[in-house]
Amino acid sequence: MPARSLYIHVPFCERKCNYCAFVSSVPESGERALYLEALSAELSMRAKKHTAPLETCYIGGGTPTMLTPSQWRTLAALLEKNFAFAAGAEVTVEANPNSMTSEHLEVWKEWRVTRVSIGVQSFNDAELSLMGRVHCADEARRAVSRALSFGFDVNADLIFGLPGQTFRSWGLSLREAAHSGLAHISLYQLTPEEGTPWESLGPEELGDGYAPYRWAQWYLPKKGYTQYEIANFARPGHESRHNINYWQNGEYIGAGPAAAGYISGRRYKNIGSLARYAECIKSGALPEAESETLAPEKRAREAAVLALRMSSGICAENFIKEQGLDNYRAVSAAVEKFPHELYEKDACGVRLTKKGMRVANMIWSDII
Repeated sequence: MPARSLYIHVPFCERKCNYCAFVSSVPESGERALYLEALSAELSMRAKKHTAPLETCYIGGGTPTMLTPSQWRTLAALLEKNFAFAAGAEVTVEANPNSMTSEHLEVWKEWRVTRVSIGVQSFNDAELSLMGRVHCADEARRAVSRALSFGFDVNADLIFGLPGQTFRSWGLSLREAAHSGLAHISLYQLTPEEGTPWESLGPEELGDGYAPYRWAQWYLPKKGYTQYEIANFARPGHESRHNINYWQNGEYIGAGPAAAGYISGRRYKNIGSLARYAECIKSGALPEAESETLAPEKRAREAAVLALRMSSGICAENFIKEQGLDNYRAVSAAVEKFPHELYEKDACGVRLTKKGMRVANMIWSDII
């Protein structure tokens, strides 16, 4: 199957947050123009090898709203020039509340954006300040309201397990998200990442993660959201098709500094430095820093872990067809080592229960 999904990485931020390990930096003079020029060349190279119409396109970062509306028109033109889009394609843009303007929303609406994912993280000002976010809770509220008024499907990201976060403050943020008209809510537990200001946080300094997550699993379905993946809840019909392609082990093209792609069993990751990325492209080469062609067993185990992220789990028929019966039996045996209340298995396949999702990392590590 040819790749029908495209990810674009925009490597700019106004300021790095205390928890963020994604490749991004504050843009210096001329860097946004350099980025668009180099990205144009990479898209041209990638498009020659991948001619299938795109079903999904996801523009993330970093902070894509660090590009001006005029630069967004340039980016949209580059994508239209190099790729065809299938009818009804899902196009998602990430945005930060403080940098997303009405002009951005107008450009996206004029183009083909269908979905806006806003980095809210919390509706509590003290928590936002602690994280190093550059917006306040009121800016987040206005951003969500403004994006909804343009008719987009809107997602909000929220983080739990913050140092000092109380169950009450988490509950208030989640309640506000659920009552804001959002089509989709993504929940992420804080994980101290190497190279970030919070990398040295120990378990005793982190907030509780289990209880807030368990409560979200109980509360959000009562408000009309279905948990279709470990971290994602959506109203029916509003699931992220782009991310589902990842979890179903689908192929995708990655473009931009530090972007990753997966084509024909080969994973690649682009050069992270914008300057070196641009230099490589100028020489006529694809800007890949690393790549790996997965061995069949490793590919099968990675596909199993990805599938188990979703509430639908591993479809036995599809997995056996794509990865082989022996690999399916090996994965099933790994899951069956755990207590029965953590998973369900039947003729259709294997899936984690809600309780299993709460300890999913333990199960995945045994499979990998």
